[in-house]
Amino acid sequence: MTTDETRFREQGRPDPDALLAQAGRGKRGRLKIFLGMAPGVGKTYEMLTQGKRAQAEHGEVLVGLVETHGRRETEALLDGLEVMARRPIEHNGRMLMEFDLDAALACKPRLLLVDEYAHSNAPGSRHPKRWQDVQELLDAGIDIWTTLNVQHLESLVDVIWKITGVRQRETVPDSVLSSADEIELIDITPSELRQRMAEGKVYLPETARLAADHFFKPENLTALRELALRRAAQTVDDHLNQAMKRAGVEGPWAAGERILVLIGPDAMASSLVRAGRRLSDMMMDAPWTVAHVERPNRSDADPARGQRLAEALKLAEQLGAANVVLTSDDLVASVLEYARRNNVTQIVVGKSHRRGWRAWFHRSLAPALLEAQNGAALHIITDIASVPAGPPPTAPTRDLSWRGHIGAAVMVAAAVVVATLVDRQAENANLAMLFLVSVLGAGVAFGLWPSLTAAGLAALAYNFFFLEPRLSMWIGNPADVLTFAVFFVAAVATGGLTGRIRDQAKATARRASAITALLAASRRLSGAARREDAATVLAEQLSAATAGKVIVLLPQGDEIAPSAGAPSLEPLTTADMTAARWSWNRGEPAGAGTGTLPNVAWTFRPLQGVRARTGVVGFEPKALLGAENERFAMALLDQGAIALERVELAAAAVDAEALRRTDRLRSALLNSVSHDLRTPLATVLGSVTTLIDFGKSVEPAVADDLLLSIREEAERLNRYVGDLLDMTRLEGGALVTRRDWTDVRDVISAAIARVSRRLENRRIQRDFPAELSAVPADPSLLEQALVNILENAIAYSENGSLIETAAYEDRGNVVISIEDEGRGIPTAELERVFEKFRRMEEATDRGGERGKGAGLGLAISKGFVEAMGGRIAAASPIQDRPDGSKGGTRILISLRKDGAAPEVLS
Repeated sequence: MTTDETRFREQGRPDPDALLAQAGRGKRGRLKIFLGMAPGVGKTYEMLTQGKRAQAEHGEVLVGLVETHGRRETEALLDGLEVMARRPIEHNGRMLMEFDLDAALACKPRLLLVDEYAHSNAPGSRHPKRWQDVQELLDAGIDIWTTLNVQHLESLVDVIWKITGVRQRETVPDSVLSSADEIELIDITPSELRQRMAEGKVYLPETARLAADHFFKPENLTALRELALRRAAQTVDDHLNQAMKRAGVEGPWAAGERILVLIGPDAMASSLVRAGRRLSDMMMDAPWTVAHVERPNRSDADPARGQRLAEALKLAEQLGAANVVLTSDDLVASVLEYARRNNVTQIVVGKSHRRGWRAWFHRSLAPALLEAQNGAALHIITDIASVPAGPPPTAPTRDLSWRGHIGAAVMVAAAVVVATLVDRQAENANLAMLFLVSVLGAGVAFGLWPSLTAAGLAALAYNFFFLEPRLSMWIGNPADVLTFAVFFVAAVATGGLTGRIRDQAKATARRASAITALLAASRRLSGAARREDAATVLAEQLSAATAGKVIVLLPQGDEIAPSAGAPSLEPLTTADMTAARWSWNRGEPAGAGTGTLPNVAWTFRPLQGVRARTGVVGFEPKALLGAENERFAMALLDQGAIALERVELAAAAVDAEALRRTDRLRSALLNSVSHDLRTPLATVLGSVTTLIDFGKSVEPAVADDLLLSIREEAERLNRYVGDLLDMTRLEGGALVTRRDWTDVRDVISAAIARVSRRLENRRIQRDFPAELSAVPADPSLLEQALVNILENAIAYSENGSLIETAAYEDRGNVVISIEDEGRGIPTAELERVFEKFRRMEEATDRGGERGKGAGLGLAISKGFVEAMGGRIAAASPIQDRPDGSKGGTRILISLRKDGAAPEVLS
């Protein structure tokens, strides 16, 4: 296939990302927004009109909330529509009637009408904004129709302020408009809207006159109308592009624009973010990133600036941007390197109006980028001094301790003393060098400002005491002015360099401390064996890192519950638990400082592992102040989530292994039952049937043989059932042992007596010493273990062979040995011979396998011996057979004497 043909087929193929995005919506409800340029254009009227039409077509239309503002035409449209009751919320002694979110979720209508998308809910509501209520309803699968004015879009706040002089307080992120399934623009001309106001169809007459002279001026309405038309066109174009990609239709695509917005901790940060969002909209929703460059050589200890930066980054996230924090001393180089690696085509920077000495000594970023950048377009946003930007920024806190200035003065005084001594002893000495040394020393020791103090004092002292005319401030030689200038240049260079090195050292120390803390947390988290242990470690590390209270909640069934806290486990209120459950269920932050339940006392963040959420962490709101502090806390959260997930996976692996063993045991048991029960039962059934059917005609010898077979098979069944019961006791932990001082010779003899009828022509040889120490053991369990070993020796040895039993002792143990002359066990199988259902050959239904058993005997013997504190092992025989061949099996049991026995038995 040629390249052109491949390209043609790829162009006609649907975009996988678009298909995945469409499929990812699942059962989410559809959102339709009626967009207008200003109040009074008829958004609510049109929404209700279409709502009545939809009810006539398919029914199930519910009015969640509509603000008619006393307009009779709008109120008339509510007739025939079901309207939900509002929920009363008390605030500052007033009863406010708000939208009832829980009632809407309980009703779950097919279509819900919710007016005023940008409305701010009353304090105490689940969400501070109504658009967040709508998002929850959409997630529940409910279709929503709502209304919105263009001035309430977050990215247009500054633009609206410049147009109308009104700063909007109720805003919605632009991303919610872009993600709407349908948008309908309700458009009328500015003159028609002003005519409606004059007729009293928008506001009351007095209010309408005031509004017409201010917000509703013709030029304002024209600008707002243009913004609404442009924003609607952009949204429709986004929808068209997505539809074309899903269908694989060829057409014009975006030019691949990528936007980088540079912000700092200043008053312009939020304005730059909004400008970046507007630029993204104009470029067909181009991807955009908000970046901040940390400079280690310039520390900023002002918490207000750090908080401003964190708010700007949070705003960028809400508006749909990606955030990145770069670290470099060279701001311009780091920005251009990032832009080059990420194919950035548009760079947005701010330029403030510096005044005074700052304009001379501090070069602005915009000109530097303009000179250095290559290929990317540069957008320069200037600040507006009259725009209210909250509290004025405070100057960075600097170390202006008087100790540094006093130290600088002391150094200059020392220079005066030394210069006086030198001046008396030497003629024409260059005393200026002594004062220059004092200036340099002050700069190295105390920084910039004390070094400038030293430079001033050094110039005064040198001129007053050592330059002609002496004891006068008059400068006799104009060349001495150069000496004084050198003092100040040295002070600025040395002090500035020292301050930069000190700032870099502090930044390096902070990063080293953070890395050390992360390493320690990682080690402790990796060593946690249980979820509770990992939660405790995570709470302690987060509390130490943020210097605040932390609580960790873990899932318990379908709920989450507090599991660990630091410095102590704090009780949570009902509101706190509601926010924690929201964070757990949605995987989103909730609580103080977020958009969900912001009035609670904690900030909750989900612990998101690689596969799923593992819990929720609650912070005090003040604990996450500052971008650096928040990033460090987020790194600890990631480590904690992975550690909790690892513990859960380890526990699941243990359960899976136990289940696998149980399944294997069940399978082996069923296999054994099918072979070892069916054969004896068939023999018993056949013998009994023969005796019943042929009764008196059966010869006595045959009858005796049949009865003998019945007895042997019944005993075999009895042994097998006994083995199963013993194994059940071992597996279930129900085995109880008693310790008596026991003579193993007696127990061996009792075991031989129990198997004597099954020996046939086999011989048993006893080899016991005349004296043998007693051991603390359970005689009954030891006897059953020996019986199982003897039966195994009988089953796997030829008739007429020898079975040797022996007992002896060493310094700490009494050893029992049972050896047969069977075919033996391969060396590789010696360790596995004590496994359950382990046999050297598979059992069959043929008579040749009748005596072999179910493969439980040695496993039970091992369990009994170990329960008594002994050891058991299989080995090859000590001696060869008389004919020179090798074979047979030797089973050894070792029982500890546990000190001197009460007596030595003989």
